[in-house]
Amino acid sequence: MGSRHRQSGFTLIELLVVMAIISILATLAIPYFATAIKHAREAVLREDLQTMRMAIDSYTMDKQKAPQALDDLVQDGYLKSIPEDPMTHSKDTWVTDTSDAMYSLDETEPGINDVHSGSEESGSDGQPYSSW
Repeated sequence: MGSRHRQSGFTLIELLVVMAIISILATLAIPYFATAIKHAREAVLREDLQTMRMAIDSYTMDKQKAPQALDDLVQDGYLKSIPEDPMTHSKDTWVTDTSDAMYSLDETEPGINDVHSGSEESGSDGQPYSSW
C-alpha cells in the first residue's frame, strides 16, 4: 500500500507570491498614509493657531492690555491649557510676536499679538509653518 497522502498547507512559492503582493501593496499605501498624517497635523495646527489668536484678541480687549506670555491666557481662563504644537510635539516651541505698538485705543500695555509654530519645516502649501 504505497499510496501517499498529500499534506495540506502552502508551498514555498505560494508564500513568496503572497509576501510579494503584500510588499507591493504596502509600498503603495505608505506614502498615502504619511500624506494623510501630515494633512491631519496641519489641520490641527490651523485650529490651534486660530484658537490661540482668538484668545489673545479676547484677552487684549477684556483686559485692555495684551498678554505678556501664553501662560497668561491659561491663568485667566481664556485657554484650558496651552496646546502642543503638532509639528514639534512640544508646548514650549510656540513662537510669539510681541509688539510695542498698541492695536487698540483701549490697550494700556504692549504684549503678545500673534503666535506661530516653532517648526522649521514647510507645509504642503510650500509656506513654512512658522509663517502660518
